[in-house]
Amino acid sequence: MFVLSRPHGTVRGRGVRRAFADAAAARAALSTGAARAITGAIPFDPADAAALVEPGLLEFDDAPLTPTPPTPRQVVSMTTHPDPRTHRDRVVAAIKQIADGVVDKVVLARAVDIVVRPGVEITELLGALAGGNVDRNAFAVDVGAVTGDASWLLGSSPEVLLRKQGRVVTCSPYAGSARRSDDPAADRAAAEALASSSKDLAEHRFVVDYLRDRLAPLSSDLDAPSTPEVRSTGEIWHLATPIRATLRDPSVTALDLAALLSPTPAVCGTPSDVAAELIRDVEEPRRLYGGAVGWCDAAGDGEWMVTIRCLRLAADRESLRTWAGGGIVAQSDPQDELDETTAKLATVLNALGVEHA
Repeated sequence: MFVLSRPHGTVRGRGVRRAFADAAAARAALSTGAARAITGAIPFDPADAAALVEPGLLEFDDAPLTPTPPTPRQVVSMTTHPDPRTHRDRVVAAIKQIADGVVDKVVLARAVDIVVRPGVEITELLGALAGGNVDRNAFAVDVGAVTGDASWLLGSSPEVLLRKQGRVVTCSPYAGSARRSDDPAADRAAAEALASSSKDLAEHRFVVDYLRDRLAPLSSDLDAPSTPEVRSTGEIWHLATPIRATLRDPSVTALDLAALLSPTPAVCGTPSDVAAELIRDVEEPRRLYGGAVGWCDAAGDGEWMVTIRCLRLAADRESLRTWAGGGIVAQSDPQDELDETTAKLATVLNALGVEHA
């Protein structure tokens, strides 16, 4: 099963005609007509395995998922990778590499392994994830259909990598963020401070420039406003820029574009190859986290989200791993970066119905 809920509707993939651990093979099958549609997830590192399938049926619903309240759960165990002190030390080291001219920006993430009880029911968690944001964003990918290990990838990403309709492509990159507050005045102040933050504006510009550079050779026109908007999820304020492009060649598919654009500097850094190497040096393999999740139909249309605010659920339905990261630039503060990851982890923890630990 595959599900992607968005404000404009829900896409479901049912059944499996065949599975693809290789994104290039899935793209080829789609472009030749051997596959009628593709759903699933591509990894952060192109060398890792994808979780893509040709579904037996691709269904479209005009409504997003109906939100449901989280089921209260107990945390049996929780382990962070790395521990908070080590994450701060990694940020310090990254800032030095930026100062030395090795890299302009790098996104460092930490993972959290959690065991919860009672176990997770997929449909219930999807509803809770959709209920945690005004856009009703939520997704679920049956990773076990490819790996055979009965695991799932679920999440509530706010970031649209791309949406393709005919020749029109839209993107909505998110980079630069601030924690929200329960106090309305403090919440407004956080949003206003984010909009004028030189550190966050610089971090955001790296992502917009990257997408523009990747899309421009394929496009007859491209629009990317110079000033980002401030948008919110339930837990975080974000800087976001709506990008619109018109493709010269309509045969380029949404899956082709997902492979071209992912991972963006919003989850990797810039220059991309240097940032990716730094990430590989200090983090455990991200696998599907930081990649893209979505769908593409026989016409090449589709939608792909950046795979963030997500979890990998094991076959026992009690064990899971979740992640959160932040973009490190020259002006970054190590403690602030740690706090940012903690705030982002709340999306998954809230949907799981557990206390923040």
